[in-house]
Amino acid sequence: MSLTPQWLDELRARITLSGVISRTTRLTKAGHEFKACCPFHNEKSPSFTVNDLKGFYHCFGCGAHGDVIRWMTDQRGLSFMDAVKELASEAGMELPAMDPRAAKEAERRDSLHDAMAAAQAWFVDRLASVEGEKARAYLATRGFNQRTIERFGFGFAPEGRQSLKAALSQFPEAMLIEAGLRIAVEDKDPYDRFRGRLMLPIEDARGRVIAFGGRILDAQKSDAPKYLNSPDTPLFDKGRTLYNLHRAGPASRQSGRIVVVEGYMDVIALAAAGIEDAVAPLGTALTERQLELLWRMVENPVLCFDGDVAGQRAAMRAVTRALPLLRPAHSLKIVRLPAGLDPDDLIKRDGPAAMEAALAAPQDLLSLLWEHERDALPLASPEDKAGLKARLMAHVDTIADRDIQALYRRDLTERFSAFAFPRREQREWKPGARGVPAPRRSDPAQTARLRKNAGSRDALSAAVLAGLLRLPGELARHADGLAHADLADPRFAALIDAVDRGERLESGHLTTILANRGLAPPSLEDYAALRFGFLAEDATDEQACADLDQAVSLLVERPALEAALAEATRRFERDLSDGAYAEQQRLLKRKLEFDSRLRQMASARAGAELNAPAKPMAE
Repeated sequence: MSLTPQWLDELRARITLSGVISRTTRLTKAGHEFKACCPFHNEKSPSFTVNDLKGFYHCFGCGAHGDVIRWMTDQRGLSFMDAVKELASEAGMELPAMDPRAAKEAERRDSLHDAMAAAQAWFVDRLASVEGEKARAYLATRGFNQRTIERFGFGFAPEGRQSLKAALSQFPEAMLIEAGLRIAVEDKDPYDRFRGRLMLPIEDARGRVIAFGGRILDAQKSDAPKYLNSPDTPLFDKGRTLYNLHRAGPASRQSGRIVVVEGYMDVIALAAAGIEDAVAPLGTALTERQLELLWRMVENPVLCFDGDVAGQRAAMRAVTRALPLLRPAHSLKIVRLPAGLDPDDLIKRDGPAAMEAALAAPQDLLSLLWEHERDALPLASPEDKAGLKARLMAHVDTIADRDIQALYRRDLTERFSAFAFPRREQREWKPGARGVPAPRRSDPAQTARLRKNAGSRDALSAAVLAGLLRLPGELARHADGLAHADLADPRFAALIDAVDRGERLESGHLTTILANRGLAPPSLEDYAALRFGFLAEDATDEQACADLDQAVSLLVERPALEAALAEATRRFERDLSDGAYAEQQRLLKRKLEFDSRLRQMASARAGAELNAPAKPMAE
């Protein structure tokens, strides 16, 4: 079948766009157009317009735009061809003739639909018969009323291996096999796929039965899966199908939300409790195509997982599947139910209001990722913590969108730094407090040396900043280490952001970035005053990079060393033990050695300048 542009234009001309849209969206006349609150996103004042003369709708809030065919595909969830067929029938237009091969394929699909509809009718009939007594008893234990049973089309498949074939004798054996209703094996007669199971139809966006799911009823039968779905067929692709989408789609346009649960029984339990906007994948983790279907309806689908180990694994599978696909304004929200509960359990225990409360307070994807990896393994050693960071960054690297990747990297790095290098508040010490003897005093000479060296802190920070601007190619190598350090100078954060965003690492460009944030780059006077080898004009790039490496190491090491020394001092002040005193003195010695290394770095250049031959005076 060839749909020419002229034929499609004729179809659009015969259909009144506002008439189609008004079936599901309340429109108000506004001059030559119609207005409404946008059905594609939540809003309080109308920004959605429909223009029959121009034949398109447009939302000034979210940018949704299209013609009547686009409306049918985006709002109704139909495929392009299904939308065209429905509109053509409404407009009284004959579809162009198909080529013989396409016509035969369409006829085959129609015949398969007929077979699936006949099977569904037979399953429903068997549920109401004497054979279906056990299935009806199971439904009673789930608390489903008759309306829910009929609405979702529950049925029953008897135990016999040839029962369905006998009931659907008007369809050839090959068709029943192709539809997934029968199983063919070599050297044996084909047999019914579903036997002794409670049956549930799986429908497409138009509400047509395309597959089945069956739950086993004999609890003692351990050689068969508890749940069994149809295989992929010409009608059914489990990776492209979401259970209950044809019902949840219209409901989600009213609620502004779509809920994804683990299985179809969860969907039905929610619907029975009045929560109509739920769907479920069919035996697999969410696929890329299913995520795209969800994002066409809402920007942040809510994924709800059971509170058991399997549920947590399913949550992480969904997260890892979604990360490469994230795009601006589109993400996932996660709800993790209390331990050991699924949606049906929670509703039965605490009522529908408890389920609604859980869905109203979801966790964002980034927080779930952080908490999962933080709690996945013990974090007792520095190596364990480094492993945590490596796992987090591996997830970040899978994100295709560079802006989102940079933001995830920055946020997770900050969370890791706060966890691995926590800030410690200095407790006030009051000598001679009641019941506590005055502490042993530190060596006055050591204290004097520490005070003398305190002024070198800002000099080191300023020198490293100047060095990175002089050698911008080194910035990417040191960005992670600097991100972990507790640096007060906001210019470091600006440079790390530039790396995360993939900016050009050139001195002039980085200086412009600082200026745009109202931050001044180091001046020529600063360079002259900072006596570090990597800032010397005559230093080779190789030597300057090596000296800068040492300076960055010192800058990153300093906050951890100072925090450890402060903690050791507090511990000594609390218990006054010899062990605490020895630890404080050990760290104090390390701190003095650190300051000595820092002075040596600065004095090395000063010595080189003094020993350099004098420049000849100009004549």
